[in-house]
Amino acid sequence: MASPTLGRIVLYRLSEQDATNINRRRKDFRHSGAGADRTGFIGHIGSEAAEGQLCPAQIVRVFDDSMAANLQVTLDGNDHYWATSRIEGQHPGTWTWPEVH
Repeated sequence: MASPTLGRIVLYRLSEQDATNINRRRKDFRHSGAGADRTGFIGHIGSEAAEGQLCPAQIVRVFDDSMAANLQVTLDGNDHYWATSRIEGQHPGTWTWPEVH
């Protein structure tokens, strides 16, 4: 098992809570009445997120004592999700190394 290092790309599996948070931000934007004429903020727009969905993520911080990492998760939309203190694994809420082909 390789140690996580800054800048590496991994695959993150969204948890139920992650998906709820992402979808809530996107719903709030849709219902805010904000349009293209508004500036100064990022509108969260994209496909619905679901538990178990795999997304590419970049490691942005590593915690040496626990093998946990903070990730910037790239979503299917114009926004990202900050997944904090996540460990390597195969279940929702964890990250894994991409397969090498």
